[in-house]
Amino acid sequence: MARFLKAPKLSMPHLPDWNSDEPEVFEEMTLQEHLEEFRDRIIKMIIAIVPAFIIGWIFHPRVLEDIREKSKAVGGLQTLSAVDPITISFQISLYIAIAITMPIIVYQFIAFLMPGMTRKEKKFLFSSLPFITILFVAGALFGYFIAAPRAMDFLSNWNQGILKWEITAQNAVTFFLRLVLGVGIGFQLPVIIFVLTKLGLVNVKQLRKWRKYAYLVLFVAAAIITPTPDPLNMSVVAIPLILLYEFGILISAFFGRTIIREPRPGERDPKDIVTVN
Repeated sequence: MARFLKAPKLSMPHLPDWNSDEPEVFEEMTLQEHLEEFRDRIIKMIIAIVPAFIIGWIFHPRVLEDIREKSKAVGGLQTLSAVDPITISFQISLYIAIAITMPIIVYQFIAFLMPGMTRKEKKFLFSSLPFITILFVAGALFGYFIAAPRAMDFLSNWNQGILKWEITAQNAVTFFLRLVLGVGIGFQLPVIIFVLTKLGLVNVKQLRKWRKYAYLVLFVAAAIITPTPDPLNMSVVAIPLILLYEFGILISAFFGRTIIREPRPGERDPKDIVTVN
């Protein structure tokens, strides 16, 4: 237990020598060592989030005011609890911090998986980090400026002459920021498809064959991200996800033909496996 609770190593990230000719070495770790490594990665994520949280705290009043305007709360957002003003401020700041540190969070997850990767796989995954960042930012901006405002506009105008729209601050902030974060994560679809293709876990033929099922899953995901009964708002999220799925197939067809995954010690090469029909 004392070993498990020891302080994590907070050294700077060490990138391996991609062009080394030395034999591949795969680290064998016990369950306790895996748990310790996972704990260290989580702590490093938290340490990265702290300064980003301070930035979020500085800008959270502007974001809250923007949410109020897009929520059509003319007289201001309601608070039903005495602690709502402070908890909402913390909530917005935390979401901003997570958005800022998303590349670091993804890096820590990749680094956790590194002991079981070859040099080619490590190099490939690290080189995908800029694209992960760009797509997440693009998705978050799309959600913030297009998807979330349209959803709020639809909900505020539903049965307008019968129902009085007085949304609470907690509901507005949670709905708005979860949608933005969900769309940002959803925009990672091309990178996910490309990575799976390069690792040999799927191929372009399978992705095209699964297209109709993928569309159904993406529409379900869009319905979860935008929990409104309006199919138009759901389509605002679903259509970009479908286009991103097709874009993922396209880049995989052009750049994912060569599989970088190599057989581990004692594992058969996928090219040597013969499928009997």
